[in-house]
Parts: sequence; C-alpha cells; structure tokens
Amino acid sequence: MNTKHSTDTPYNSSAYSRRDMLLKSGTGFGALALASLLNAEKSKFKTKNPLAPKPSPLKARAKSVIFLFMEGGPSHIDLFDPKPLLNQLAGKQLPESFGTVITPMGEGRSPLLGSKRKWKQHGQCGHWISDWLPHTATCADDITVIRSCWQDGINHSGSVCQMNTGSVIGGRPSLGSWAIYGLGSENQNLPSFVIMEDNPGRVNNGPRNWSSGFLPAVYQGTAFKGGNAPIAHLNNPKGVNKKRQLEKRDLLLELNRQHAKKREIQTELEARIQSYELAFNMQAQAPEAMDLSSESEDTRELYGMHKKETATFGRNCLLARRLVERGVRFVQLYHGAGSKWDAHSGIENNHTSMCKSSDLPVAGLLKDLKRRGLLDETLVIWGGEFGRTPMSEKGNGRDHNPTGFTMWMAGGGVRPGQVIGKTDDLGLRAIEDPLHVLDLHATILYALGLDPQALTFLHKGRPERPTINTGEPFLPLFA
Repeated sequence: MNTKHSTDTPYNSSAYSRRDMLLKSGTGFGALALASLLNAEKSKFKTKNPLAPKPSPLKARAKSVIFLFMEGGPSHIDLFDPKPLLNQLAGKQLPESFGTVITPMGEGRSPLLGSKRKWKQHGQCGHWISDWLPHTATCADDITVIRSCWQDGINHSGSVCQMNTGSVIGGRPSLGSWAIYGLGSENQNLPSFVIMEDNPGRVNNGPRNWSSGFLPAVYQGTAFKGGNAPIAHLNNPKGVNKKRQLEKRDLLLELNRQHAKKREIQTELEARIQSYELAFNMQAQAPEAMDLSSESEDTRELYGMHKKETATFGRNCLLARRLVERGVRFVQLYHGAGSKWDAHSGIENNHTSMCKSSDLPVAGLLKDLKRRGLLDETLVIWGGEFGRTPMSEKGNGRDHNPTGFTMWMAGGGVRPGQVIGKTDDLGLRAIEDPLHVLDLHATILYALGLDPQALTFLHKGRPERPTINTGEPFLPLFA
C-alpha cells in the first residue's frame, strides 16, 4: 500500500518531563541539540483547539462511522454463514480432522448443534441471510458480508475490549478515540465520539470501551442517554441562570489560560479548557440533537419506534443518524448491553428475541441514511465481539467462537454486495482472507482517510499506533 506517512509525531507529556530534567542537568552540544528538539515539539502543539478538524492524509471515503455493536456474540452460522454440513452431522462429535478446540465452557467434544433457520438468497447480490433477519435482508445489496473475522479473546471482557481497543488487555485508546485524534471534529458544539447503550450501564467493561487510554482525555467517548438530560451533569443546577453560568465559565477559562501560559508543553491543560467550552456549547446543542419531535411519523415507523420491542434500539439508531448529520465523527450503539446475545443455552429463544428487537431498526437506519444521501459518507459496521460454536452447549445453546465469525459493513466507500472470506465447513475457523480485529480497525481508519501505520502518539518514549504495529487495511472491500 503506497501511503504518505505523516511527520506530525504527537507529543506525550510524561516523556518530555524526563527530557527536561536531562536538559537542565546536561551541558555541551548534546544538551543544545535536545533543547532544539524540545522547542520544535513545543511549537507544534500551540493549538487552540485539539478537536479542530484536521485534513485526512489519505483519500477519505467516509466522514463518519456508526458501529452497531451486538454485545454478547451473535451466531454467524445462524444468521449470515449457512453450513449444510452442520445439519448433516448434528448430534455427532466434531470430526477429528478439525483438531483440538478449546472453548470457555469446555464444549470442544460436545455434539454438534444443527441450525433450525430457513435460508434464502436476497438481493441481486444473492447474500444468504436467515429468516431471523427479514428486514436486514431487504438491504442485502447495500451491505458487504465479512465471514472471516477472528480475534484473540475467549471471554466477553477481553473480547469486547479487543473489538474496541485492539487489545484484550485494558488501557489502550478505543478506535473512536484514535479516529478523533487523527481527524478532529466537524462539530464543535457536540462530542465527536458518542456512545449509546440500549441497556445503560450494563455493557462489559463499561467506559473503558470508549476510553482515550494514553491519548489526551479530550478524545474519549461521551455516553448519551435519553430524556431531557442526554449527558450527565450537563444541565445547570437550580438557581444558576445562563448569565451566571457564563460568568463562571469565563472566570475559569481565564484562570486556566493564565496557568497554561507558563506550561505550554502540558497539552492536558488546553484539553481541560476545551472541555469547559464544549460543555457550555453542548447545553444548547445536545438537547436539540436528541429531540425527535421534528421527525415524521413515517421516519419513526421506519426505525420501529411504534413497536415496544424495537422502540429503544430504534430510537438510538435514529439518534445516530441525527448525530452524523450534525458532524459527529464516531457513533457507537450497543445492542444487548450486558452480553444479552450470549446464548449458552436456549439459542432459539435468545436470538429470536435479540433479532426481533434489532433487525428493523438496523434496516431502518440503512434505508434512512441512503434516502438522505448520507450512506455514501457514513461507514456502518454490524457485529459482536465473536461468534458462536457449531458444537452445542447445554444441548440447545452455543459457546463463544473467536476463531471465525461474521461482521458486515455498508456505505463509506465499501463496494456493496460482496462476500469477503470464508470459514470452514462447520463455521469454526476462518480459512480464507482471515481478518483479525486489528485488520478491521485498520480498514475502518483507512475508510476515514487515515493511515494506521502513520497515525502515532508518543507514549513513554515509544511511538504507539492504533493497530499496535500490525493490522492492514483490506483494500478489496472498497470500490
């Protein structure tokens, strides 16, 4: 891949404080050279707004991302990846030719569980989609199915963490944070990275999933809720009017700026100043973005807001459209927060319910984005942290399967109607064009116009990258 690498190496305060100590204690030409380097770095980061829009170093195919995260692990072999051999061998053990399989619950030698789904090909592209997703099936020609995803985690916490940050161990920045760090925000009155859960406060790992990690805190995600207070602690307390709020804000900004003048190298101070200004602007803009009163009844029905089972996720999907419409860069929606897709037993009841509450809203989002001309510039991603095993658990469920599972993408320059990769004949392992989570992350960043190998942040003296020095964009996805 011929890409132009950025020379703008981001700054890390902890590393430079040690260099400052060396500079103060050193003499001669070495110290002079170090001083020159430090001054050059300081001059780069006298920015007034760390969230200001930045030009993309590569051709940007998408302006925004909407990540529809099905938390708990939807079964690819019951939704998008039919396996006739599975039904033929149902009730028997996994053939020895598939080797040893380690699962969280030790179900490697359990009988194979056939799929009860009815499968049809949909659209001109002929995507195989099961009867659990009839509404998504109507959008078949707009999506590209990736059947060869895999990752390193085996439990929910590590796997959700890796799907968000690239690592099964917490502490790294989330994908959304890297995107905002690399591109800034198109809307200075709303958060550039927004999270919404259908079951607030229940997703595995909680805010660590949208943390900025070692990046400045200004790049972390903001959790939205419904109602008149979409962001916690944003509204003024009783007795504080707008005039008093402005006076308090202006005083805080002036004190912070005076403090920051002598500490230009500490970018965290500028981030704190920006957070106060953004919070004030959001007091007016966030409630407006969350107000659905201007949406037509037709639009509400498109998202399933007229039905009890689809109302919650339908509302979140509609809000996601309104946010990207207003320049929000990265929106992540959790469906099944609290691992509700986790069908260790009773997969028929579990997935029937989960699909029923998500299928119509997801299809509504794709159709609404398309009719408004937003799908071309919005990358929509659907998937969970892993798939499910072909072996049974408890007789009627499926265990976690991180070695081969399905996700799909739509819009954002992705060439629709494709099927990327394949799993083996039982859907256990990815065997053709395997795409690791880090490859998926690299592909998403590439769609936004970022080179994941050139996007760096100096952390403890080491240049860190969003895909941990691995992961490559899968270019055949794009038109």
